[in-house]
Amino acid sequence: MSACGGGDGGGSEGEEPTAWVLNGGVWNEVEEDFEAWNEENPDQAFAVESFANDIYKDRIRQAVGSGEAPTLIVGWTGGGLLEYVEGDYVTDITEETEELRGRLIESVVANGEVDGSTYAVPMNNVQPVVMYYNQAVFDEAGIEVPTTWEETLEAVEVFNEQGVHPFALAGGSNWPLLMWASYLTDRIGGPEAFQAVVEGEEDAWSHPAIIEALERCQELVEAGAFDPGFASVVADNNEDAHLVADGKAAMVLQGSWVYSRLLEESPDFMETGNLGVTTFPEIEGGEGDPANIVGNPANFWSVSANASEGEQQAAVDYLSDWLFNDEYVDGMLETGNIPPLTGLEEKIAETEDPEFLNFTYETVTEAPSFQLSWDQAVDPAQVQVLLQSLSQVFRGEITPEEFATNMNEAQASE
Repeated sequence: MSACGGGDGGGSEGEEPTAWVLNGGVWNEVEEDFEAWNEENPDQAFAVESFANDIYKDRIRQAVGSGEAPTLIVGWTGGGLLEYVEGDYVTDITEETEELRGRLIESVVANGEVDGSTYAVPMNNVQPVVMYYNQAVFDEAGIEVPTTWEETLEAVEVFNEQGVHPFALAGGSNWPLLMWASYLTDRIGGPEAFQAVVEGEEDAWSHPAIIEALERCQELVEAGAFDPGFASVVADNNEDAHLVADGKAAMVLQGSWVYSRLLEESPDFMETGNLGVTTFPEIEGGEGDPANIVGNPANFWSVSANASEGEQQAAVDYLSDWLFNDEYVDGMLETGNIPPLTGLEEKIAETEDPEFLNFTYETVTEAPSFQLSWDQAVDPAQVQVLLQSLSQVFRGEITPEEFATNMNEAQASE
């Protein structure tokens, strides 16, 4: 854990506003943005602490539940935000953020709304899940980047013959497994398949599209699509993406945030121009639009209801007067991140790498459906069962039908 500034971690004591952020990538710009705010607003200076992704998720739930949350709470919306709102843990910031929201992509902003009121606003980059690949590895194998499921299976066979892992997968973190399950479910059954889960329909996890998606996940494992040691690869350290950068794996399905981290951590590889990016393969005969995407529309800021009046005022001032200022936006674009703002085409064209940024921007703005990651969309009480059961599916310890039973029971118990 690293920190800039002091503070007691939040709560209602004192008048020093606090914020917790994550490590690496675009979060470096977030911390720098707070430093700039603190210099210009010393009377409302934030104490900022940063955490690894998985550690943060555990800490923030404990802090919010105990009334010791930071003033500004990072979240992913979905079921987590709904829980915060129902528990009166966060404040209604509809009026205070009206001007800010008018500058942002509407479909992204909508994720911070509950019953017509705004309780969270996007605070960093749009984060679709995309397929990264190493062009040099493909060139050596003599094949094209797959665009369909059949081509994907053929590529798996070719790369296994070449002694290269077709896909890197950070199974040790569990949540990257969701990317495969969610994309396959969407491609097979369309967004309606998982929407039934979100809406709490009885036995929604038994939808044929979800079962088939998990069957295909197991088929990939059996076909050797992933590094055999995938269960010990961890995403927090970007280990899966580094396997692609090092030429040990041909592809990785990961969030758009990986790009900025590779710019920082693998500059030599990035300078070769061999990193490519594409969409998840189309499944012939599937009901889902190939332009649909999954991932996180962005991370969001909420204001803690347990913060003091002065801390809350500092938070809303930061959100309404400072967030997505020109320097912050330019810094995000320079590091390969797309803020959820409208009208960025000209700024993107002026960057050093407009190709990736245009791909991400167009992918988000043109997607018919942008499905929130499963672990954020469901009730937080179901997340542990979801991740554990999905890990068991990938390890071949349970069947897709047993996964569905586990999840239906978890949902019914809420």
